[in-house]
Amino acid sequence: MATNDFNKELIGLSNSLEFFALSLTRNDEDAKDLLQDTMVKAITYKDKFVEKTNLKAWCYTIMKNTFINNYRRAIKANTIIDQTEDLYFLNSKRTEDGTVPDSALAYKEIRKKVDALEDDYRIPFEMHNKGYKYKEIADYLDLPIGTVKSRIFLARRRLMDQLKEYR
Repeated sequence: MATNDFNKELIGLSNSLEFFALSLTRNDEDAKDLLQDTMVKAITYKDKFVEKTNLKAWCYTIMKNTFINNYRRAIKANTIIDQTEDLYFLNSKRTEDGTVPDSALAYKEIRKKVDALEDDYRIPFEMHNKGYKYKEIADYLDLPIGTVKSRIFLARRRLMDQLKEYR
């Protein structure tokens, strides 16, 4: 099958593939990501597709396998392996909201240190931790991007110096 024909057929399947992705993920953004991953894999492995077979079924199989692999990877990433001698982490009590009392206390102390930073350092640091890109922070604060990077670096260094017991 010619590349153009393959690509046209693949694009024609995008609506049904998106619906299938949504049924697997139950989330619009995750479904779009899964669709994109599937399309990329289908184009990448086009040479593995056997001509005059069902392209739709082939793409569905790619999507299903990608979803399963992503799911397994996410589960593995969230697994806690307790290697302490007395299985402390597995046996420690958790509060109703799922946090360990020690971590709640540590969070308060860390939060207090972050709040104590001067605004010039605290604001870019907090924005970066919330997921803003350097460029977005620089535009919002009307600062050069180098200044933003420097302030975030210095904020981290100050916090690491003040919170040595948490390393």
